[in-house]
Amino acid sequence: MATEGLEITSTGDAASGEYRATLPGTDAVGRLTWKARGEARIADHTLVPPEIGGRGVAAALVDALVADAKKEGFKIVPQCSYVEAQFRRHPEWSDLLAGTPS
Repeated sequence: MATEGLEITSTGDAASGEYRATLPGTDAVGRLTWKARGEARIADHTLVPPEIGGRGVAAALVDALVADAKKEGFKIVPQCSYVEAQFRRHPEWSDLLAGTPS
């Protein structure tokens, strides 16, 4: 996976936000969007344009969300099918799922 130079930024407020992934040499932007629900964030969409697809961008976006959940103490609702699939691949993240005991 060629993620060299991958930069992920996060923007948002108390209600919603997104993680954005950019790679050098292209204007294409990968996004993972979320909405707040109580102490949880609902990960509702992961979108990676074909120009930057196949390079691990979507996985890096989910990793950024998970890292923030660990650091900031919120839970995640994987509404997006990609995020849900990543949680199935990483059972060690189960304590970050909303509705599961910590």
